[in-house]
Amino acid sequence: MKLIGVVGAGVMGVGVAQCAAQAGLDVILVDINDAVLARARGEIRNNLRFFAMMNRGAGLDIQAAQERITYATDVGQLRAVDFLVENVVEKWHVKQPVYQRLDAICPVHCVFAANTSAIPITRIAAATARPGQVLGMHFMNPVPQKDTVEVIRGFHTSEQTLGVALQLLQRMGKQGIVVNDAPGFVSNRVLMLTINEAVNLVQEGVASASDVDRLFESCFGHRMGPLATADLIGLDTILYSIEVLHDAFGDSKYRPSTLLRRMVDAGLHGRKSGRGFFDYAPSGDGAAAQLPRGPHPAATSSLKTGT
Repeated sequence: MKLIGVVGAGVMGVGVAQCAAQAGLDVILVDINDAVLARARGEIRNNLRFFAMMNRGAGLDIQAAQERITYATDVGQLRAVDFLVENVVEKWHVKQPVYQRLDAICPVHCVFAANTSAIPITRIAAATARPGQVLGMHFMNPVPQKDTVEVIRGFHTSEQTLGVALQLLQRMGKQGIVVNDAPGFVSNRVLMLTINEAVNLVQEGVASASDVDRLFESCFGHRMGPLATADLIGLDTILYSIEVLHDAFGDSKYRPSTLLRRMVDAGLHGRKSGRGFFDYAPSGDGAAAQLPRGPHPAATSSLKTGT
């Protein structure tokens, strides 16, 4: 395995590309938006510098790692990749044509890994002519700081494909936990329910966003409460994932919270937009806040009541 393709230069794609480059692999990071790629280049540069500063004994050559990443808007540059990680938006009508196009471009030996939160891997594999070479690799955010990946075996996924994926993760300093295919898999089938119920509690006025999170952090030892976690993932991604679960199971427990829908409609997507259940406005020195600055008023007032 020599060349890794990463499709989608959002938060997850940036993290995957960085980890692969740090592991000594050549990477082609593809997105349709030049501005997104420019931002990704800057984020990767800053993230590599931060990693090197925090891990001085790792011997990371920042310049060499940066030079291993090629940025492109043309998916045709993926014609020689050995392994591809897809990170596009969690909407099937968007993913399906992406896979059909990639299937026609990438070499026949290339493995496709869907970094999806909830869409079944077997459905994704059916959009290709290589279902045995398709699996799920659900990276957690932030990718460089998480050492475990949920690996999903689709109906047709071969043992060889699983082996290649696990070897890649090992090279990136991560371990894979293999689970079988189902909407939401293990992590998000549980996590999305927890987040959605936490949003409902805020909507109903049972507790503030801060108090909901403090209970999980203080009582259960969670590093981050469910609502700060939702802000980190992106409230739009949370909503899309819950909609996939609701469509798959048709159970009222998966019905997305009204407050969640309103916040997404209002553009309050969490950290990436600067506001979600908490405010991530820049600090006084112009740097973006790394931790919640407190509940954002929109999460507890007008959006809650609809006024």
